[in-house]
Amino acid sequence: MNGLSIGDVARATGLSVHALRYFEREELLLRAIPRTSGGQRVYDPADVEWLLLCNRLRESGMPIATLKTFTGLVRSGPGNESARLKLLEAHEQVVRDRLAELTAHLSIIHDKVATYRAHVTEGTAVGVWAPTPPQ
Repeated sequence: MNGLSIGDVARATGLSVHALRYFEREELLLRAIPRTSGGQRVYDPADVEWLLLCNRLRESGMPIATLKTFTGLVRSGPGNESARLKLLEAHEQVVRDRLAELTAHLSIIHDKVATYRAHVTEGTAVGVWAPTPPQ
């Protein structure tokens, strides 16, 4: 059987061998991974592409349970595309909301950086937001 070993897939996806086995156990792959006569898993490039997508969804905060639902929908084939879309749209909104929150945080931090930069440049930084006022 030609294909990719679990080590090859781990290197290609950045997932550990342990994580790949977990994905298989939890049925987060689109197909059962075939094995050689010696019991070694044999992946193909489509498996790697799916795992890269799953990894991206996980890194963007998608819970395993939601990923499992999405995987089940894709695995079951045509006819449920609107359910897949709804799931992805909901996750997209969660990510957009997080981005908006992070952008607000970044704006505040940027303002503080600008304030400190000005004080440091002007030599007036001593005592800026000190726990106790300078004496």
